[in-house]
Amino acid sequence: MTYFLPNPRIGDDCKTGRQQARASRAATLVARLQAMQKQIGARNFAVLRLNGNGLPASRKLSCVLDNWGGEAEATAHELVSAYGDEMLAHLDASLLPLMWNGMGEHQAAETSDFARFTQRLPARILPYSGIALPVRLGAQGNGYIVFTGSYIDLTSEVIIDLHGRSCQIMMDLLAADERRMLPAESLSDREISCLQMAGDGYISEEIAEKMGLSVHTVNAYLGAATTKLDSVNRIQAIAKAIRLGYIS
Repeated sequence: MTYFLPNPRIGDDCKTGRQQARASRAATLVARLQAMQKQIGARNFAVLRLNGNGLPASRKLSCVLDNWGGEAEATAHELVSAYGDEMLAHLDASLLPLMWNGMGEHQAAETSDFARFTQRLPARILPYSGIALPVRLGAQGNGYIVFTGSYIDLTSEVIIDLHGRSCQIMMDLLAADERRMLPAESLSDREISCLQMAGDGYISEEIAEKMGLSVHTVNAYLGAATTKLDSVNRIQAIAKAIRLGYIS
């Protein structure tokens, strides 16, 4: 089936708007990561996402966001080559932060009061020290938020804070991915209202009474929203709508 836009300008404006929204979200994520980086005196950050959830041979970590500059591709390859296998195995088994010391005499990542709740990677392999905070969000949205630098000294409170904020960063990246994968048609106001009330615990009959609709119409709105959100049932649709910011 072919669709025609009656006004090409509308399509261009929508595309530009989506691009601007993506750029704005990326800038916000970078600003948040830079604030975390500054908090611990690190030099750089990177977000590693897990790709391939099937056979072990197909699984790999890819850098999707960083501030390494012109050497980003080479630096990401260097990091994954050095520690990728250990990181993949660790992600399956534990959510404890990973830390490592760099090649230089004073390149170290330390935590005096949280050492037993971290795991060490082999030292003196990379020209910088670092900490990698693992995040697991289910089938997707898994990976690490990484901070690197020269000397990084972290307290338990700071590590716990960084880990929580890292989870939120990965959740926001996953939500952005899902927004890009959503069908072109967005949720209508009625669909959002029905989802919100369903998320608040109301059943279809109660939603129908409050909105002045028939139960059949409410179920139709909820069914359409579930389809648009590519969900298998109403519960999953509500969870995804919350994650995407449609409802609270």
